[in-house]
Amino acid sequence: MITLRGLTKRYGTTVAVDGLTLDVAEGRVTGFLGPNGAGKSTTMRMILGLDHPTSGEALIGSRPYASLRHPVRVVGALLDARALHPARSARSHLLAQAHSNGIPARRVDEVLDEVGLTTVARRRTGGFSLGMYQRLGIAGALLGDPEVLVLDEPVNGLDPDGVRWVRKLVRAQADRGRTVLLSSHLMSEMQLTADQLVVIGRGRLLADSPMASLLAENSRPSVRVRVPHPEDRRTLLTHLGGEREAGTAPGFTALDGAEPATSARIVDGAEIVVEGRTAEEVGDLAHRLGIRLHELRSLTASLEEAYMELTERSVEYAAPPVRAGHSRTTATPDGV
Repeated sequence: MITLRGLTKRYGTTVAVDGLTLDVAEGRVTGFLGPNGAGKSTTMRMILGLDHPTSGEALIGSRPYASLRHPVRVVGALLDARALHPARSARSHLLAQAHSNGIPARRVDEVLDEVGLTTVARRRTGGFSLGMYQRLGIAGALLGDPEVLVLDEPVNGLDPDGVRWVRKLVRAQADRGRTVLLSSHLMSEMQLTADQLVVIGRGRLLADSPMASLLAENSRPSVRVRVPHPEDRRTLLTHLGGEREAGTAPGFTALDGAEPATSARIVDGAEIVVEGRTAEEVGDLAHRLGIRLHELRSLTASLEEAYMELTERSVEYAAPPVRAGHSRTTATPDGV
């Protein structure tokens, strides 16, 4: 387990991490999310003893990282995959790590095989692609067969097959009862991988919740319904409180006096997408109206939507919204 208690880091007047208190439990993948500048990397560096907290503490089990006798055997970490000597081969890089931590050389060959780098094990890393660097960094994290994994953007630079491989790897580690803390900006992948989500913004904790709970609390239910008959489609759309089609009366009220759905709109001709209603509600409404349906299904809530809802006030480098059809302007030198 990783335990953070009031973890704080200041750089002069800048507060990078502000009183984080949370537990990263064993036996599950904990996703670590936040906008650029939110303090994720600083938090990971403090967990690994690379930065000293201004106040508070970060513990592995019940001990600070710096007090661990053989830290590589307890914690495997990937922070910067390119932080190695380019003239060394992948195997010699891992052998040096193994030797300094009392790990037998056979373990090096095992992890190289596990990450798919056996055929390039003796090649100099200076010629590696970013994806190969990432695989080598993960091999280093696995070298000591640790109980805790801390991985910062491990899928960066990997192709789709590599991304899926990392997903399976971290899930397998969690299934073995190990603690996995994983950061990534790929929301779709995080939604497939993580059990628990920790979201921070401007150094502060915004959410610490199971995936399903966070999605339910920060995104609206959404339903897709296919109605074959045009007149039925217009009737259902009207009673859902949605947009009007041509010829639909402009003034309508949702059925049974209920509040209108946030959004109900025609898509792909015969289909309606409804936001703010469950499949059960839409199905019951269609039944009461005597409307025949060809399809009714709930749409999976989006982690991206929930994440944006949580962090909209915590984005440090927010660009103005892009306006459709906005003309391109010619850049001029600063101060002109």
